[in-house]
Amino acid sequence: MSFKEKIDIDRLPRHVAIIMDGNGRWAKEKGKLRVFGHQNGVKAVRDTVEAAAELGIEYLTLYAFSTENWNRPALEITALMELLVATINRETKTLMENDVRLNAIGDLSSLPSKCYKELMEAIDKTANNKRLTLNLALSYSSRWELVQMAKQLAAKVENKELQSSEVNEELVSSLLCTANMPDPELLIRTSGEYRISNFLLWQIAYAELYFTDIFWPDFRREHLYEAILNYQGRERRFGKTSEQVI
Repeated sequence: MSFKEKIDIDRLPRHVAIIMDGNGRWAKEKGKLRVFGHQNGVKAVRDTVEAAAELGIEYLTLYAFSTENWNRPALEITALMELLVATINRETKTLMENDVRLNAIGDLSSLPSKCYKELMEAIDKTANNKRLTLNLALSYSSRWELVQMAKQLAAKVENKELQSSEVNEELVSSLLCTANMPDPELLIRTSGEYRISNFLLWQIAYAELYFTDIFWPDFRREHLYEAILNYQGRERRFGKTSEQVI
């Protein structure tokens, strides 16, 4: 029996987040430049998105480019941005065919103007799709997000729109990039690294973490199915005892 056949469709995580890691090391093992890994990583994105949509997962968030990634060599950043534009242009039709809505979170204003324009056009074009919401985390980091949230709270208090005593978890969540989305129940990281890397720190408070040695360019739908099966085999207690969640 395949991994997919073992999945309980009634117990799917609504939101899966993935740290797509290992493109550079995958390319280096093959004697290629890092951008070769990023190019092949697009195949993994396509297969994973299609598999998530077919299963019935509602939200898929992919960590595509962090705020720290701006510190990489200029040539790699340029190649990544050009790849982003080309991929959006090429894949928008597929998103439409699969009823996938594109969304983006992060400091989008820091993207090159051409990237921003192409991204916004694709987001607008897919806005009415309902099968799956694909979130691309671009120029994103959780610390950046939390600072932006804190600034909004401070401004509301300063403008007397809010009392500090009114600040609670729900309000904080409503001011984050992922407002109106469920928190991820499953976080996957590829390439054998065991770090969160400044990704959705607030939102993954109770997420199940799954790490795999597979480099991202080699990640395929079978690996997603395996991660979901692993998730379904865990007991999620949310601070309660086992007896309380039975």
